[in-house]
Amino acid sequence: MLSINPKDISTAKLHGYLLSAVAPRPIALASTIDNEGAPNLSPFSFFNVFSANPPILIFSPARRVRDNTTKHTLENVKATKEVVINVVNYNMVQQMSLSSTEYPQGVNEFDKAGFTMLTSEKVTPYRVSESPVQFECKVNQVIELGEEGGAGNLIICKVVKIHIEEDFLDGSGAIDQKKLDLVARAGGSFYSRAKEGFFEIPKPLSSLGIGVDAIPEEIRNSSILTGNDLGMLGNIEAIPSENDVNKFAKEHSQNIGDNTLKKHTFAKTFLEKNDVESAWKVLLMN
Repeated sequence: MLSINPKDISTAKLHGYLLSAVAPRPIALASTIDNEGAPNLSPFSFFNVFSANPPILIFSPARRVRDNTTKHTLENVKATKEVVINVVNYNMVQQMSLSSTEYPQGVNEFDKAGFTMLTSEKVTPYRVSESPVQFECKVNQVIELGEEGGAGNLIICKVVKIHIEEDFLDGSGAIDQKKLDLVARAGGSFYSRAKEGFFEIPKPLSSLGIGVDAIPEEIRNSSILTGNDLGMLGNIEAIPSENDVNKFAKEHSQNIGDNTLKKHTFAKTFLEKNDVESAWKVLLMN
């Protein structure tokens, strides 16, 4: 294993390792305005939501590694204490990337990227009309994490107004993740399209799973079942009863007989379909 002391490598190389390993990251397309009223727009992937009550978003425009200068977004936020954070979906990802170009002060990235400026209701910076969800924010605090190139600046924002395009809601009024089609940032020039990688895992907090330690040793040491498989098996409140296993065996025993490898392989097919109970029944068959 490659082990690295951050102080022993260049900031640029460390930056590459961090951004490639801590990924994918959501993207904040941050709209600000300077004291003269000039709009600015730039994307940041050091970004997430950190509180619901109060609603807090945090993003971080880092000091430039090459020359230790700061970005217009940071300067504008310090001056006006306002920002609009627009989420980025696949339909606008190329325009978002273009808006990251470091144009001179006063150049309107909305125009350069072909985005439409939309007047906000609670803050001065404009919203991006093409963004499916827009957060109008007041800036609570800016925390400078360092003074050298690569140092982040945490911009702690309180959401004062949310705008959601209704086409991205489901029948119950919740956001439909697949319709939203968000994109995320990885290392180098790589991005991730969220809806192509969605999968569901039942939250452990919704039930008291028996745990991997309660799984019989023969199953835990399986050469077929992976750690993820064992995690699924351990996230069940109770293993099936002997009566249920016997009923299941009458229908399926002919498929596997007494062969352990066949049994574990057959159980895995149920796990791949998220049918944990049937997988357990297979594994418990005599």
